Amino acid sequence: MYLYNEIDQTLLNERVAQFRDQTKRFLSGDLTEDQFRPLRLMNGLYIQTHAPMLRVNIPYGLLSSKQLRMFAHIADKYDKNYGHFTTRQNIQYNWPKLEQVPDILADLATVQMHAIQSSGNCIRNITCDPLAGVCADEIEDPRPYCEIIRQWATLHPEFSYLPRKFKFAVSGSPKDRAATQVHDIGLNMKKDAQGNIGFEVLVGGGLGRTPVIGQVIASFISEKDILSYSEAILRTYNLFGRRDNKYKARIKILVRETGLEKFKAQVETEWQTIKGGSLKLTAEAIQRVKTHFSPLHYQAAPRDNDHAKHLANDSSFKAWVKQNTVEHKHSAYKVVFVSLKSPTRPPGDMTDRQMHDLADLSDDYSFGQLRTTHDQNLALTDVLESDLYALWQGLKRAGLATPNIGTITDMICCPGLDFCSLANASSIDIAHEITNRFADKAVDTGDISLKMSGCMNGCGHHSIGEIGVLGVDKKGEQWYQLTLGGSDSHYSKLGERLGKAIAKDSVVDAIDDIVDVYKENRTRGERFSHTLQRIGLQPFKDKVYDAH
Repeated sequence: MYLYNEIDQTLLNERVAQFRDQTKRFLSGDLTEDQFRPLRLMNGLYIQTHAPMLRVNIPYGLLSSKQLRMFAHIADKYDKNYGHFTTRQNIQYNWPKLEQVPDILADLATVQMHAIQSSGNCIRNITCDPLAGVCADEIEDPRPYCEIIRQWATLHPEFSYLPRKFKFAVSGSPKDRAATQVHDIGLNMKKDAQGNIGFEVLVGGGLGRTPVIGQVIASFISEKDILSYSEAILRTYNLFGRRDNKYKARIKILVRETGLEKFKAQVETEWQTIKGGSLKLTAEAIQRVKTHFSPLHYQAAPRDNDHAKHLANDSSFKAWVKQNTVEHKHSAYKVVFVSLKSPTRPPGDMTDRQMHDLADLSDDYSFGQLRTTHDQNLALTDVLESDLYALWQGLKRAGLATPNIGTITDMICCPGLDFCSLANASSIDIAHEITNRFADKAVDTGDISLKMSGCMNGCGHHSIGEIGVLGVDKKGEQWYQLTLGGSDSHYSKLGERLGKAIAKDSVVDAIDDIVDVYKENRTRGERFSHTLQRIGLQPFKDKVYDAH
């Protein structure tokens, strides 16, 4: 993984000192709330319903065990003994005291982490496929390119005050696991006819109150030109993006109102002025970053032959292996997904004790590295198959071995009214009810993506869930809109509204009805999305609204 040099660390330390002084001046009354607001947002600090919320960047989801232990330390010392992992592969703390935030940032700086640009109208955390570097179908490891983009974007003076926030996602595989089509810029790695590396560039995707699937603005941009082309897009957006209405300020609205072809021409004009300049990447510059992501020292064969015996003798272990592990590009290894969707805590939450335990397990079984995913889970990506049983036992002791990855209980869920000042409805309590309802039948139900948001801002990605749940306010009461058929795969699509909103106490029953229709109509091995496509929306609608 990328390690800071002296320049990186000096910049970070100076930023911490700067924010410490700004916070001190605000608390003493020398800065007004209006003056302090943009300063705190530049450092990841929001004001939520009950307390400040600090969002910490995890660049492209890559995390060391040392950094995870620091997260545990912060949860224990400054918060209420837990952290919340987000759909942007970051972590949030919901209960820090404002006067202690500079101390948190100083502690983070000791492990090369920060909260710069995790909020505000700037380029946010660069997200990536959680299987980058380990999946067999990968064209090339995209993480070096994520790091190159991160370095270019961090504290970029021209893009610190964009019309609205701006998000990149990068995929190195033909199977998109980074949701590139619902980002402001999505980059899908490709090779041209000569075998040269480049990217298909998508633009104008995004969720929220106006969900849009991104469009291809360039079918192939060479790796050497990816920074200059990205900068041309950002310059065009910065110049023409709306600043009079925050709901219409995202690039997705600009692309839609301008038209893709005209927007593409504007970008091309801008690109020609900078294409051959300092942003052009040399092979040496790319290789310099690639050296930070050299292949790990994989073993050629497992340490023992007990794995098959454990599978045969322990049905719980077998179920966990089937649901929570996937193939690795090296046959002796597996990728292990660690579910943060247990019945005992809200989706995405993890206690400080669990962080310590998982850091130890990553040291023992996965080279001391972890990944965060946009599904609000974690992953150990380099585990010997022969170590799976010992790892599983350790995860069980830590309460992290729920075998539900990909199922209906592995849901994405925003904090809703429990924390967010923007929310119209709660999410966490409904997530808990769904987990309890399906806990014993989630695997039998099959893989279904359920995504839930407490308001139209869509932080829970409800628009692209196979089952989407959106909280809405009706005269002070909480109601919920259901959508079906969304997808965040390489062929992303928005869900279709099922019908009128449903009262809060009927939501879980309605989801149960939807699942029943699926199970009654599916063919052997058929996914939910395929059954829906085959039989249409009406049978689901009839079942839900006849019953409620």
